Amino acid sequence: MNHLHPPIDNTEFVIELIPQKKPFVMVDKLLHFSENKIISGLTIKDSNLFYSQNTFLEPGLIENMAQTVAMHKGYTYYLKNEPAPVGYIGAIKKAEIFELPKLGSELVTTVTILHDIMGVTLVEAKVECDEKLIAVSEIKTALA
Repeated sequence: MNHLHPPIDNTEFVIELIPQKKPFVMVDKLLHFSENKIISGLTIKDSNLFYSQNTFLEPGLIENMAQTVAMHKGYTYYLKNEPAPVGYIGAIKKAEIFELPKLGSELVTTVTILHDIMGVTLVEAKVECDEKLIAVSEIKTALA
């Protein structure tokens, strides 16, 4: 099998790992992957759906965290050479946004899996920009 290993900056491949499609894609790189952790990247472009007035907006940050979770599932199944199951967000808890990134900023989003029981996954997500923590949340996802 010819597997790609992180870091992966092939945006088309990264998009294949998540259920969302353009223009609703809020990740463009896979920087790190392990069983309990994934790190994604996103460069803020003016074509982004959630970009407005030189700023990347709150829903974009939430979606970036959620899509990083989806990417973990997608890449896990890619490595097994199986289609990824469809999942959905059950809950977003304690989402805090400290700062909104600007055009051209590079987001580095780390998702750590806290629990994964019977198709329900609880994760902690954090978004950094220029080595500063700008957003955090806990997300619970479930397989359909």
